[in-house]
Amino acid sequence: MSPSHRRARGRSLLLVATALPLALSAPARAQEPLTRLDEIAVQGGAGLGLPPNAPADAVGTDSAALRTPSLTQSSPVGLNLRTPSRSASRLGLTPLETPASLDIISGETIRLRGQTSVLEAVSQNGTGITAFGSPGSGIGFFTARGFAGQNSIQTLFDGTRLYVGANTVTFPFDTWNVERIEVLRGPASVLYGDGAIGGIVNVVSKKPLFTPLNVARFALGEDGIARAAIDSTGPIGESLAYRLNVSGNRADGWITPEGDFRNLAVSGALTLQANPDLAFTLSHDLGYQEPARYWGTPLVNGRVPDSIRFNNYNVRDSKIAWTDNWTQLRTEWTPSADVTVRNTAYRLQSRRHWRDVEQYRFNPATGLVDRSDYLEIYHSQEQVGNRFDATFRHSLFGFANTFSAGFDVNHVSFRHTNNFTFTETPTSVPLNGYDPGFFPPGGRASPAYATRTSQASVFAEDRLFLTDRLSFLSGVRFDAPRLHREDLRSGATFERSFRALGYRFALLYEPTPDTSIYAQYATATDPVNSLITLSQSLAGFELSTGRQVEVGAKGLAFGGTVEWTLAGYRIVKDNLISAVPGQPTVSTQVGQQSSLGAEAALSWLPAPGWRIDANLALLHAQYDDFTQNVGGIAVSYAGKQPVDVPEQVANLWVNWAFARDWEGRIGLQYVGEVFSDFGNTARRPAYTLVNLGLDHQVTAGSRLSLRVFNLFDKTYAVDGSAVNGVGTAWLLGRPRSLEVAYTVAW
Repeated sequence: MSPSHRRARGRSLLLVATALPLALSAPARAQEPLTRLDEIAVQGGAGLGLPPNAPADAVGTDSAALRTPSLTQSSPVGLNLRTPSRSASRLGLTPLETPASLDIISGETIRLRGQTSVLEAVSQNGTGITAFGSPGSGIGFFTARGFAGQNSIQTLFDGTRLYVGANTVTFPFDTWNVERIEVLRGPASVLYGDGAIGGIVNVVSKKPLFTPLNVARFALGEDGIARAAIDSTGPIGESLAYRLNVSGNRADGWITPEGDFRNLAVSGALTLQANPDLAFTLSHDLGYQEPARYWGTPLVNGRVPDSIRFNNYNVRDSKIAWTDNWTQLRTEWTPSADVTVRNTAYRLQSRRHWRDVEQYRFNPATGLVDRSDYLEIYHSQEQVGNRFDATFRHSLFGFANTFSAGFDVNHVSFRHTNNFTFTETPTSVPLNGYDPGFFPPGGRASPAYATRTSQASVFAEDRLFLTDRLSFLSGVRFDAPRLHREDLRSGATFERSFRALGYRFALLYEPTPDTSIYAQYATATDPVNSLITLSQSLAGFELSTGRQVEVGAKGLAFGGTVEWTLAGYRIVKDNLISAVPGQPTVSTQVGQQSSLGAEAALSWLPAPGWRIDANLALLHAQYDDFTQNVGGIAVSYAGKQPVDVPEQVANLWVNWAFARDWEGRIGLQYVGEVFSDFGNTARRPAYTLVNLGLDHQVTAGSRLSLRVFNLFDKTYAVDGSAVNGVGTAWLLGRPRSLEVAYTVAW
């Protein structure tokens, strides 16, 4: 670390350390019960000031008025096994009733643990799911059950799929407006179409309430971190309610130069309860991001020396900026207790810009860092669509039955501007004491290609009670996307249509009201690459197909003080693009990848004032049949671990309310070793991160929080690059840092 950067970090730490005792000196009200500031309690609208029969989307785990239990009682709400969800089924089932592996992570849990990004919230709380990726992927990639990337684990917003453009999704990213995040592990094509063989991450936003509630948060931390956010909701007359969330974050950054970042998220929504059976919600979300212009740190003899840990080798005038706008109109109609009709119309716009040098490699012969890939890229993406579904509860042949059916149509326009035709001149700089230089003026981007993708799908689900305790669940979805691509430089065009069918069958047995056992078979499809930006070279290949067998059990015990889940699964994915043995320049679609694993999660209240949340995932993932062209030779990677996929993942959180108005927590995150190359020679080591938290209830409506991230200052890689099986650079994770936050509700 440079002396100036070390001094800056020291000044930030001194500021935070000074602010903490001053804030703690604020008088606490003796004998005053503690207040959960923005808790969401699932009460079906009872006591929330909602009109009768308010839509299900109007209430959820973050939609109760302020309550005043003790801090111990208001700690994170465990596995939420009895919380209704629509991510794993459109039938409104709870995780306990769902024959699949589903995590529901409440927004309040996320904010209490200091997780300001969706990546942190999912990877530090979800079971067996990790995050990786560079600024090129936007919010980053997830891994789940042996599969990695945006084309295998979908990101959703309020249940709507975000189509991946050129392997990039940049929205949603901030957790202030999150009511909850739902993570479904395993194939989800029966619900959301292609690109979900590993699972989905559904970010559910806060909705307007008819009970007034205002919450504000301010935070300061090391490296110039400053955060501010406000959440306001309440009624406007008898039938109209609003919600407004604004949050902003900025920092000087822990790498220099060009390590600063800033972002802004604005969400506004209005709910009109037209009558007791009909509600409309109009919302708009804006996201703006300028992330750190950091693409990795070069490896020297296979490691990152301490002397360059905080160095950034990007050019001085680098730029990354993403803007997303998302408008939704949601309608829910309940003409009777047995019929629910929902419709969501939406429009998403994304504008993205990169101008960077993105590849760094240490040259032992010269002792310099060779820099290459001087790239400038623009994305212009618009997605317009409509999703409709209706649910019916009735009797079928004398058996209780719930049936849901609907359709999903959308159109995506995408325009890619790049400088891929630019003939760059690589540059070299010293490991330390270098001049970053500037982006070459002749390397600017020009329009490259444009695509139009239209997609239509139909889907249906059913739950039939064979007995009071045994139910049969089934689902099916058919997708028919069509792509038109035009090369804006040559004028060449091509069109491609696909057909995809996904289905799921399951049996669920409930031996007691608090326990369920299930077995499931599901199929899935994955695109060869990002569907809406498919290139001509890949146009001749079909969608990859997959299938999963899963068995599991879940339940509550000891009066709800223990929640637990267990699952075992096997997934096989076919039709990977592979080189033809003996003809390495010719590709075919015959490869296969598989994973076999087990997962467990536990939430336990062992004693008054204590809570333990833990999860563990163990898997064996491999390429079964996969051959690539390496220097004109067909090389088989059969038996190798898939790139970026860890085989062991674990999280542990321990909360202790050790005194009145005080609660401490410690979190441990373990991620097993991964590889940056198909041959498993470019290894990225396993790591364990330790995070700490301390909360003080200053008054009944305010809370002061101290958070320490990466307590032991572990140097670890969240992504990496390799050339010819040799690791060249690691994208390093956050070093030890400290933040103080003050949250107030009124």
